[in-house]
Amino acid sequence: MAGTRGTIVVILDLQRLSETPVSDDPFEHLIVPGFLAKADVDNINADYPMLGKPGSFPVSAAPSGPGFKAVLDELRSTAFASVLETKFHVDLAGKPTMATVRDRCRRQDGKIHRDSGGKLVTVLVYLNASWNADGGRLRLLRDAENIDNYATEVPPEAGTLRAFPCTENAWHGHKPFEGQRRTIQFNWVRSRRYLIREQLRHRLSSAIKLKFA
Repeated sequence: MAGTRGTIVVILDLQRLSETPVSDDPFEHLIVPGFLAKADVDNINADYPMLGKPGSFPVSAAPSGPGFKAVLDELRSTAFASVLETKFHVDLAGKPTMATVRDRCRRQDGKIHRDSGGKLVTVLVYLNASWNADGGRLRLLRDAENIDNYATEVPPEAGTLRAFPCTENAWHGHKPFEGQRRTIQFNWVRSRRYLIREQLRHRLSSAIKLKFA
């Protein structure tokens, strides 16, 4: 049962996801507040990898508990993939998946970027309490130059999901923020070769960050 310790089942709200319309301004995306219930967010945060450092890390970078592992299992499920396949008209069957986590944010993080062409779909799940800061709110941008030229802004509040296909115009970023900003990033990628390369890159990067950051 969600919200209990021991054997934990996290309930992704696939119905809410299915009922949320896809926006195409400035590019195709979904924003789903309440995708995770508060009790599930509490379980995930209780078992979140204790990184304590900024940067993006593979989920294997630090030990985690059953609440965190439960949400990863559900993000990897065919039921979740099936909803996003329908929403974005993309074939995810048999595609490799990759998960990374963030715990803390530096002021230099959040620069305007688009995700690698090796990725098919990006999913972000936020795990922070109510967000009052001006910075750290992800902006979906109309160009690659101006952080203020945005169509929508997403506060990284607990249980919110944001998903989008990794297209050439999927520019995003956020204004500077320093402090805790917990995010799970989950991707379907185009090939196992790309996955292996990214896993090696993340492992090397995380080892350096954990040692010197």
